[in-house]
Amino acid sequence: MLTLPAMLQEVQQEFRRIFQYWETHDIDPRGGFYGRVDAQNRPDPAADKSIVLNARILWSFSNAYRVTKNPAYRTLADRAFAYIQQYFLDPKHGGFYWSVQADGTPRVTTKQLYGQGFALYGLSEYYRATKQAEALTAAQHLFRTLVERAYDSKNSGFIEAFHQDWSNTDEYILSKGELRKSMNTHLHLIEPFTNLYRIWPDASVQKHVRSMLEHDFMQHIIDPTTYHMRLFFTEDWQVRSSEVSYGHDIEASWLLYETAEVLNDKALLAKTKELSLKMATATLEGLNSDGALTYEYNPQTGHKNEERSWWVLSEQLVGYYNAYQLSGKQHFLEKARKSWEFIKTYLLDTKNGEWYEKTDAAHHPSLKADKINAWKCPYHNSRACYEIMHRLQPK
Repeated sequence: MLTLPAMLQEVQQEFRRIFQYWETHDIDPRGGFYGRVDAQNRPDPAADKSIVLNARILWSFSNAYRVTKNPAYRTLADRAFAYIQQYFLDPKHGGFYWSVQADGTPRVTTKQLYGQGFALYGLSEYYRATKQAEALTAAQHLFRTLVERAYDSKNSGFIEAFHQDWSNTDEYILSKGELRKSMNTHLHLIEPFTNLYRIWPDASVQKHVRSMLEHDFMQHIIDPTTYHMRLFFTEDWQVRSSEVSYGHDIEASWLLYETAEVLNDKALLAKTKELSLKMATATLEGLNSDGALTYEYNPQTGHKNEERSWWVLSEQLVGYYNAYQLSGKQHFLEKARKSWEFIKTYLLDTKNGEWYEKTDAAHHPSLKADKINAWKCPYHNSRACYEIMHRLQPK
């Protein structure tokens, strides 16, 4: 059995290996980072660049610099911040474009709240790491823009997307039509709002963080009987989905507890601890004998997506270890260990670097899938390594 000190050493090594890959293969000499790199590490200079990828790069290198003080990580965090501010920021209407072309010209100018959330996550972490005043100002301005333009003051929560000028649109990335709110967007809004509150303990930030946790998640998104999260909603929180996303459930189980920790309210922390453990336990129905979670399940149709995803394995590694810390139950520790063993055995590309995007149920890796694209980023896996390092290092 892998000891925790040995696991810490392996995770530290992988943390460094992830960033070595991105330093080596994703720097675009024209500025910023390539929008796509294929399975053989060949960049696509013509690929569009997305705010999600670039903001996650900003968060990842900022976090890496904050915890290691490696100046190379600071250089790349600076590079990401400068590119985002120059090319993704909408100077007229505020907020950030969804994507730009390879030369930085705006491509998709809609304001997707999912993308805005990651921009805020990156900006807040960059300030947390560097104390650059410009980054804090940018984060504060984005927060105020989101509250002013996208917050639903009648029903609480945030509307999914808007046109460039913040007028209404149905051009959603995650949903369509009447589905004006989603779990995924709210999860990746409470995450950056929490990080913003760390660096700027403003009363308005606290109010919205608490509202998302106590109202949006506890009253609407998390099913009170199954403890799975519902995925899509109308504007007034009517549920319009039946699928279970095990990866998001385990991810939220530790992110929501982190939010309660940052809010530092003992009663809310106790309530969230209980909820977090129930959510982690609920995912066990989707846990396979190989230690990996099923990607998604629809209880109405019985359909299962059995792929083993790099981001799901990343989140279950942290989520199960967090559940072990909260409960002291050994079985959660073993599930975290088994998650890491799966990652090492099936997801690490020891030849070309980084992680495979996924394997199938028989553990055949996605050999042709991109190593880098709008969704394949260093955020889930480097954050998982950081979280385990942080939790395992002697205090």
